[in-house]
Amino acid sequence: MSLPPPLPPPAAACDPVTPEGRLGLVTPELWASGAPSQAQPPLRQEAQEEEEEEEGEETGVQGAWGTGTAEQRWRGWGETAEAAAAEKGQVEAVGTAAAAAAAGSVSPARGAGGGRGGWWWLLAWLRRRQPQCCPCVAPLPRSAAQCCHGGTKMAALAYNLGKREINHYFSVRSAKVLALVAVLLLAVCHLASRRYRGNDSCEYLLSSGRFLGEKVWQPHSCMMHKYKISEAKNCLVDKHIAFIGDSRIRQLFYSFVKIINPQFKEEGNKHENIPFEDKIASVKVDFLWHPEVNGSMKQCIKVWTEDSVAKPHVIVAGAATWSIKIHNGSNEALSQYKMNITSIAPLLEKLAKTSDVYWVLQDPVYEDLLSENRKMITNEKIDAYNEAAVSILNSSTRNSKSNVKMFSVSKLIAQETIMESLDGLHLPESSRETSAMILMNVYCNKILKPVDGSCCQPQPPLTLIQKLAACFFTLSIIGYLIFYIIHRNTHRKNKSCTDLESGEEKKNIINPPVSPLEILLQSFCKLGLIMAYFYMCDRANLFMKENKFYTHSTFFIPIIYILVLGVFYNENTKETKVLNREQTDEWKGWMQLVILIYHISGASTFLPVYMHIRVLVAAYLFQTGYGHFSYFWIKGDFGIHRVCQVLFRLNFLVVVLCIVMDRPYQFYYFVPLVTVWFMVIYVTLALWPQIIQKKANGNCFWHFGLLLKLAALLLCICFLAYSQGAFEKIFSLWPFSKCFELKGNVYEWWFRWRLDRYVVFHGMLFAFIYLALQKRQILSEGKGEPLFSNKVSNFLLFISVVSFLTYSIWASSCKNKAECNELHPSVSVVQILAFILIRNIPGYARSVYSSFFAWFGRISLELFICQYHIWLAADTRGILVLIPGNPMLNIIVSTFIFVCVAHEISQITNDLAQIIIPKDNSSLLKRLACIAAFFCGLLILSSIQDKSRH
Repeated sequence: MSLPPPLPPPAAACDPVTPEGRLGLVTPELWASGAPSQAQPPLRQEAQEEEEEEEGEETGVQGAWGTGTAEQRWRGWGETAEAAAAEKGQVEAVGTAAAAAAAGSVSPARGAGGGRGGWWWLLAWLRRRQPQCCPCVAPLPRSAAQCCHGGTKMAALAYNLGKREINHYFSVRSAKVLALVAVLLLAVCHLASRRYRGNDSCEYLLSSGRFLGEKVWQPHSCMMHKYKISEAKNCLVDKHIAFIGDSRIRQLFYSFVKIINPQFKEEGNKHENIPFEDKIASVKVDFLWHPEVNGSMKQCIKVWTEDSVAKPHVIVAGAATWSIKIHNGSNEALSQYKMNITSIAPLLEKLAKTSDVYWVLQDPVYEDLLSENRKMITNEKIDAYNEAAVSILNSSTRNSKSNVKMFSVSKLIAQETIMESLDGLHLPESSRETSAMILMNVYCNKILKPVDGSCCQPQPPLTLIQKLAACFFTLSIIGYLIFYIIHRNTHRKNKSCTDLESGEEKKNIINPPVSPLEILLQSFCKLGLIMAYFYMCDRANLFMKENKFYTHSTFFIPIIYILVLGVFYNENTKETKVLNREQTDEWKGWMQLVILIYHISGASTFLPVYMHIRVLVAAYLFQTGYGHFSYFWIKGDFGIHRVCQVLFRLNFLVVVLCIVMDRPYQFYYFVPLVTVWFMVIYVTLALWPQIIQKKANGNCFWHFGLLLKLAALLLCICFLAYSQGAFEKIFSLWPFSKCFELKGNVYEWWFRWRLDRYVVFHGMLFAFIYLALQKRQILSEGKGEPLFSNKVSNFLLFISVVSFLTYSIWASSCKNKAECNELHPSVSVVQILAFILIRNIPGYARSVYSSFFAWFGRISLELFICQYHIWLAADTRGILVLIPGNPMLNIIVSTFIFVCVAHEISQITNDLAQIIIPKDNSSLLKRLACIAAFFCGLLILSSIQDKSRH
């Protein structure tokens, strides 16, 4: 075993250098970067250079979403703690040696024994390290200062070294490999589970589930839709439903009818047949009083088997408690019950071939509340009758599976709610409503196919466009594999052999550049695999889906977690300007995380949270106006390359998902919103006369001209906001209608646009005022300096805090969404501007940022879009379930995979942007012609597909 080099002598007694000064800060960027490759592809290098050139655009990807590669590699792994400390002028011998050894840069033991060398150095150094004091603790006794300060340094140094060890072995690349392995394992497990347990989600709906909270029922592995009156009538038009059985079946009948007609009253003789008919919808629902399984019930069922006209489309039957009650729970009654149900079973099987037949198992009773004449109805007797019904009905056919469906889920519902019963026998109304809604889902989901009703829904067939997309991605994967094999064989032939004279191997110092074709094939290969995962999650029936359920803890506790993480990972900014790059990335990051938590927790039902999330969406649009205006105003770059780059980065993923997931462009509403507002900003500033900062500096008259342009834009916004007809006529024109229609009209697009109609204009105006003040050197943007004089800064901070809190109080006191949404466009800017001033007026606040939030901010566009299908489910209406039975572990695993996929798609988009949108105008025009031809073909195929559907 090799011995480490001798330790340096201890330093002076007073050491003002902190462990962070020796080791350097470990940031999410450093964690994300991984080990840098020996030679990056030229196209990716070009993307990074272009990103550095565009740092004048404060908000990154083309306004609201960030530009350039999302994975920042400006800080490599080769940078040791010694280099970082030397750059700050704070290197000392002991700290440098310890940090360098911990980083693995000088330790021979690390090379031989993995990560052992760094920790060996740390322990040995800490043993020989003399306690040190700091000048700032001079008033303390020397011994106390040494003990306290030395312990703090030891803990901090150990913590930082631990983080470096983790960061060395865990990077984004290793995280993505782990995510890929997890996806493959989960897919195999779910395939095996469905093969073993069956692929029929109706069985899960009829037999299993749990309560979310008190009254929300969650079936196992699938989502249950809550049917409205119009939906129920539309599903049951020209249908006949029959309920046959005892008083418990009568209760289920009443609850089922109330879904169709809530005014239907429970009145009349309880021991008689009860009819219901809705003549407008041609729906007929009957209750037939047959409290025992006997000859009378058999005769009724036999008539249906002989008369096809009177035969119901749905039959719900069940009885047992009267047999127990009348015969005082005797064993002879149970034997007779078995004989009677055995004689009825073939008739039910015959009906089940053409109708839906459900046998309702008996719910448990609450024995303490039963009256004296019902005391013989015990749960033990009920279980015996249920076992008899299940065994006989399931074995009544020669087939392996009975066509009569067991409605056993009501037992699970009753176990949780029977204590609320009034008589111990009949269920409370909320439980009956749940059972009736389950029946409605079993029958209607396969007919109406609601998005949030995945139970009993078959997998949708592939469309023509989806089939062509699958062929394209398959060919891309095959092409890349062929290219990779050829390239690898060529590399082996060109690889130099060992020099026999010297005994040393000659190495190629310079790796050959990666060709655009290879990057193109590799990108589409990875994208094809990712899209297959998207399809499996939200279109195939491989993975499970569950409904959302909001509680305050499911929203606010994760918010606290990410807030702590965001505060923990903080760094100094490269520059201290207002809304600098790091700060806007941070802003986008924490907003995106809050929005994600809002979506997965179902917090839209809580109005105060909904209103604050609306402000966050408005803040994204504010950044769009601010960032694009700043870029065009400062650089004056109105070239076509810039426009194409922005449009490609914003829309590439959405266009691919529209094809793969068979959804309209307007479904991903925020991307169309940002795209349209970018074009509005571009047209406003690019139209004659083009006014930019360089031109306006020579003559103040141009500032007035720009204000006139902004005033004209505001007038157009107001006109369209209050003229719905004119707005809908514009966007109903072909081909705009193909992009902005949702469910056959553009109302949703008008509503979304109108909701934040002023905030982009506010962002442009704020950028103009800020840049004008900055140009005249009115602002103090130095490190640690307040933005204005102390008095002005304190006054503005006070006003900002009051305004921020006032908006929150108003948002929390809103009575309904309609009222809040009406005022939101005019008042949302108050909280946005208040936040900007609070964040930027103090110099110390402007000089630091959260690298944790900033990392997520650089992939915020991908996070926002990907959540629709691989984190949430059923087009955001549910939650994807990769690990059933453990909600917390499921959220952790699905979130980990979701973030890795979003990060990879961000890289793919940036790589493809450099190839598809070249800087050369002649090449760019050719590419644009190809893209136009592609969209024309897509429109033609979409029209053919729509005709085939109708």
